[in-house]
Amino acid sequence: MTDQKTFFSKLKRGLFMTHTEIIEKVKESMTADLPIDRAAIDGLEEGLLGADVGAELTTAIVDRLEERVRGENIRNMDRLTAVLREETRSLIPQREPATIDVARAKPFVVLVVGVNGTGKTTTIAKLAQRWTSEGKSVLLGAADTFRAAAIEQLQMWADRVGVPMVKHKAGSDPGAVAHDAVAAAKSRGTDVVLIDTAGRLHNKSHLMQELSKVRRVIEKELPGAPHETLLVIDGTTGQNGVSQAEAFLEAAKVTGMVVTKLDGTAKGGVILSIMRQFDIPVKFIGVGESADDLIPFDPSAYVDTLFE
Repeated sequence: MTDQKTFFSKLKRGLFMTHTEIIEKVKESMTADLPIDRAAIDGLEEGLLGADVGAELTTAIVDRLEERVRGENIRNMDRLTAVLREETRSLIPQREPATIDVARAKPFVVLVVGVNGTGKTTTIAKLAQRWTSEGKSVLLGAADTFRAAAIEQLQMWADRVGVPMVKHKAGSDPGAVAHDAVAAAKSRGTDVVLIDTAGRLHNKSHLMQELSKVRRVIEKELPGAPHETLLVIDGTTGQNGVSQAEAFLEAAKVTGMVVTKLDGTAKGGVILSIMRQFDIPVKFIGVGESADDLIPFDPSAYVDTLFE
């Protein structure tokens, strides 16, 4: 029960700015003891757009809510938020929390992709810490070879978490690093391999070829791998993050998403947009700086917390 309470308090803290963006806009527009009117509905629309829920989903939520408000003569905030939760749930795919079972293969290979600056390296470190604390052995692979700083940053995290890392010098072949990381994990009997990749978007076709090559190399070394490909999206970029996601989905064969930096933004509504738009689950969200602030994503708890 304590774990559950900790989870909800982290989620609440992480979504505080987004929750405030939406709910305060409605409260500001309401008149006490009078039925919810057009001004309150407009306030909700403004709040949802401000939280980066996206125009299409915002319109759908507002239309449904307006219908319920008229039909049920809703007068108070509690009932309004309850209806808001119901209608939002009905508009997004119903999914159970999507966990990652690293025990289903050994080594279990996780390829981590995303634009530079999204918090990719930090996410890898937090996942490494999560799995080492569960008693798994973890190895990192520094396949973002285009930036010397990326290799150094990952090495710093590997040292901090206390896990080994496979790296080549800057400018070397990312596929070779991925190959060596998987080969090392196989020979050492390592449980989990986390592989960092380059995130340059200025040349999309080259990026796609590179990611495809890295995948092929991994699969050749270990058939069935990578077992998980996680796309890291920066929550503070809102709808821009959604556009970035589209560029990676096909090339990287993404199996799950991680949305980071939610505690520093009011744009956390973007997850609703992601859930509606993509048939790929969000698996983790980042709600703070420390390692245990990367928490498994629970769609139902997210909607409850957002519109509490």
